[in-house]
Amino acid sequence: MKKILLALLFLFFTAHSYAQLGNAPYYGFRLGLTAHPNFGFIKAENGKGNGVNFGFAYGLMADFNFAENYSFSTALTITTINGKSTEINVNPYHLPVSSSAPIGYDLKYKMQYIEFPLTVKLKTDHIGNIRWYGQFGLSNDFRIGAKQDAKSNGVELADGMNVTDWTRFYRGGVIIGGGAEFDIDGKTSFMLGLTFNNGFTNISTGKNTVRNHFVGLNLGVFF
Repeated sequence: MKKILLALLFLFFTAHSYAQLGNAPYYGFRLGLTAHPNFGFIKAENGKGNGVNFGFAYGLMADFNFAENYSFSTALTITTINGKSTEINVNPYHLPVSSSAPIGYDLKYKMQYIEFPLTVKLKTDHIGNIRWYGQFGLSNDFRIGAKQDAKSNGVELADGMNVTDWTRFYRGGVIIGGGAEFDIDGKTSFMLGLTFNNGFTNISTGKNTVRNHFVGLNLGVFF
């Protein structure tokens, strides 16, 4: 895990030496800080999701501007995705008995990842001090924490239980979103946007296929 983090940081801080394409504020490499809430939910193949849950992400973001209105956009964030579901016969709580009926378990997933998205950002020309953008790409998430609350028939089975052995290390997702950048002064701008992160990989190592998704309110400042 430390090697992955160091490698990603190396990409961020060495890119500046190679990506200076011009003197205009919207060319070359731009680095910023981001902190944004998200609203996560679960889809389970053998069960159902139970509403949305609050999560949070924070870290670095970067744009590699290869033309005036086009950017390769990425980030390096610590992202928490929470979500609730009701699933049938879930490990490690379920003890199979040949004659027993299926048992439902109310679960809350509390997943934490290092997120490294790879996206393309398309920007409009300036409209006053604002540039609108659309964004599309791939989310690459590497698990650094996995906890779970569990209940069955009103009986608490787990509270913050470590479920690393029952969840997968890598999570992939499709990102689609949009928003605006507001010029503040010189190269400094404030970003406000909304993204949908649609997880397409199974986060569970059990027999049931489970995917987590979230809608994020993106806030950040480019310097």
